[in-house]
Amino acid sequence: MDRFMAVERALRTSAPHALLDTVRNALIGRYTACSVDLLMADYAMTILQPVDALPHTAAPVAINGSPEGRAFGAQQPHIETGADGEPVTVHLPVSVRGDRTGILSVRLPADACDADVVRELGDIAEVLGHEIVVAERDTDLYLQARRADRLTLAAEMQWQLLPGRSCSRPEYDIGAQLEPAYAIHGDNFDWSASADDLTLTVTNGMGEGIEAALLTSLAINALRNARRAGLSLTDQACLADQAVYGHYQGAVHLSMLLLRFDLATGETEIIDAGSPRMWRVRGGKAEPIELDAQLPLGMAEDTPYSAERFRAEPGDRLLFVSDGVYDVTSPSGERYSERALTRAMTSTRLLPPSQVPRAVLHELSWHRGPTAADDDAMILCLDWRGRP
Repeated sequence: MDRFMAVERALRTSAPHALLDTVRNALIGRYTACSVDLLMADYAMTILQPVDALPHTAAPVAINGSPEGRAFGAQQPHIETGADGEPVTVHLPVSVRGDRTGILSVRLPADACDADVVRELGDIAEVLGHEIVVAERDTDLYLQARRADRLTLAAEMQWQLLPGRSCSRPEYDIGAQLEPAYAIHGDNFDWSASADDLTLTVTNGMGEGIEAALLTSLAINALRNARRAGLSLTDQACLADQAVYGHYQGAVHLSMLLLRFDLATGETEIIDAGSPRMWRVRGGKAEPIELDAQLPLGMAEDTPYSAERFRAEPGDRLLFVSDGVYDVTSPSGERYSERALTRAMTSTRLLPPSQVPRAVLHELSWHRGPTAADDDAMILCLDWRGRP
């Protein structure tokens, strides 16, 4: 058995809470590593938190400006070299199908680090990422390690609803973020792909705190239930509308954008039921996509929904934002969607989708100025490549 297979087998048979100890012992024994550390990205995607005994005893690492952050942002191994003969440190992205989880840092003797070793360590980091996803069914260790602060109960509910924060397939890349990360309550997103299509949902729930989280949870699960039953896009919207209205009798409602992309052609069905909006960057030009607004989910009994048609072209970038983004005003009263959002989309056009939401949220904070945010903010970026 070669050393990579030995490490992989050790990870697959490890106790869920012991993955770090397992990969550390395996890399020390099989690759002569001097030290091995695992860092998890926090919910705000600003720092990398060491996985150690809780509560945290080691200082977090900033994503911006650090070697670990460079590997995390580029999703490529980054090697820190020391003086002649000194050990080198290889920082490796821990990701699952494009969903960025953290960084595995391995310190090695300089003469034990070559291109083949770095490639094998990268594969081991990927295996570790998959094992962490499986382990999270049985332990809270890795979820706790991501927390720089305590989540509100509403935020806990919202984050548990998410499919991830980024996703990559040959046809598309997705990146998304919710803010305030530790106190979000109403905004959410969801996606699911099959062999033929991608279904994408962006929602903005009415209210605050637990009530907003409960409303969003009901709507998202109703949409998933309808989607998994193989219903059409319009029937998915109708079933979720009936679920929300049946429970709340029109007292509250939930705004939604619901889309289904044909992976082979880019042909897209869209249902606009409320406040989330869509912008597109095509040929270097950023512009809003105007849709026919229909009633939000749960506002009236038995609301009929109809789908519009749209075509995504290879090279398109689509940005979906909640009203907590486009309605934000500057100290002078200018709405973010008037000019600043278009500038932000243009200035971030070279960034991968996984990094765009954080960059746009940074621009949004400058636009808002010293005023505290009074609403959730949700940003989702989709780069469409299509099928060759």
